[in-house]
Amino acid sequence: MIAEHAMTWTPRHPTDLARTVGVLRRGAGDPTFHRGADGSFWRTTRTTSGVATVRYSQVGAVELRVQAWGPGAADAAAEAPVVLGEGDDPASFDPIIPLLAEAHRRIPGLRMLRTGRVIESLVPAILEQKVITLQAHDSWRALVHRFGDDAPGPVPSGLARPMKVAPTAEVWRRIPSWEWHRAGVDPQRSRTIVNAARYAARLEEASGMSPADAAARLMLMPGVGVWTAAEVAQRAFGDPDALAVGDYHLANYLGHALWGRDMTDDEMVEAMAPWAGHRQRVVRLLGAAGVAGRPKRGPRMPFVDHRAR
Repeated sequence: MIAEHAMTWTPRHPTDLARTVGVLRRGAGDPTFHRGADGSFWRTTRTTSGVATVRYSQVGAVELRVQAWGPGAADAAAEAPVVLGEGDDPASFDPIIPLLAEAHRRIPGLRMLRTGRVIESLVPAILEQKVITLQAHDSWRALVHRFGDDAPGPVPSGLARPMKVAPTAEVWRRIPSWEWHRAGVDPQRSRTIVNAARYAARLEEASGMSPADAAARLMLMPGVGVWTAAEVAQRAFGDPDALAVGDYHLANYLGHALWGRDMTDDEMVEAMAPWAGHRQRVVRLLGAAGVAGRPKRGPRMPFVDHRAR
């Protein structure tokens, strides 16, 4: 029986588990993430001590509980408060407009989580470059099932088989070209992942840097631009300002949600200036509050089956 490490604590800010950790899920059937029927959230990770399966749950009105299994369980349990947003401080956030003020009031438990794991966030972000999200999630699921490790500890209720831990950087680096093709990943994205995996140790150092220096370190990698760096910062660094400039939908979503019109990326950046320091918090609040964006019309990103090429 694998030993369990557990702790219970009261976070300094209200914390809504679903709205905080949900951004880590990469589509339906993500083998590294699971939401239990009882409201708990399970994820797998690699700590400096080894792999771990982690379960987060709510205890009473305000307390949170973590249970962890595996060689990295002690580290994963100790890190849980930071992962769940202990360092996120919304005190300096000024909603400015009534729409955001109301969302902020109604959703006080939205925290910016911080996993501290760069490669865990970078690989799926690269997979999501320039393809529709469902394709990227299919690729992630296939690659993790094929090359990841079985997660330690119990199998969550409702799953037929163990969860998976995403591959190590060394395994990502050694995946052969035909396996990328089989998973529907084109050569450009696979090269970007393989190259990043070669420099994984240097990239992981970014979690201890300032937001600007961390972004600069990530964007030293060919194929990693502003959008990809922001996607990593939102999850690995807990950056409340990480705006995913270059996203296929974001500029028009924010444009319609806040100003009632289409916007370019440059217009979005200029318009979001009043919320500098909390621009990602604004995006998350709007989404959590169910604020509608652009009406569903016009061109969408096409489906491209790279396996057919």
